[in-house]
Amino acid sequence: MARVMIIIGSASDTKKMLPAKKVLDGLGVECEMHIASAHRTVKRTRELVYDAEREGCKIFICAAGMAAHLAGAVAAHTIKPVIGVPLTSAASPLIGLDSLFSTVEMPSGIPVATVAIDGAKNAAWLAAQMLAMCDQELAVKILKARDAEKEKIFADDEKLQQELADAGQKEEV
Repeated sequence: MARVMIIIGSASDTKKMLPAKKVLDGLGVECEMHIASAHRTVKRTRELVYDAEREGCKIFICAAGMAAHLAGAVAAHTIKPVIGVPLTSAASPLIGLDSLFSTVEMPSGIPVATVAIDGAKNAAWLAAQMLAMCDQELAVKILKARDAEKEKIFADDEKLQQELADAGQKEEV
């Protein structure tokens, strides 16, 4: 069973949430992705959570747009960490603020850790960091990934400095 389950509210959320699965896959974190609706498939949502917990799932990532109650619905059925990803929706004039407020405003005792609107990658990184608290091998993978990003910044800056120097020499001619 997956250590992380990603649940999305509809098929239209797939493209926005595949980057989360890609991050977890890249770190070697077992994950599954399913579609369930907090409002339209209440029983299925509850069963997904119970089955996932029974099979060893440690963290849930839930993404939905507009009246984004999916993360809260999942959090109501588990004491495992739930990370909410509010999504923008073409059908909403609120540009994701509706889903942000729906995800982040939870009653006391039913928390949902919430990342930025359309923040799929950070949801995955947060899940991985939570798992890394008890998994040294995963912690090392995360640190290596951060080092690779740091090295990319240094390489990009070096390239920029060279481009600027080359441009300066052309102007002098």
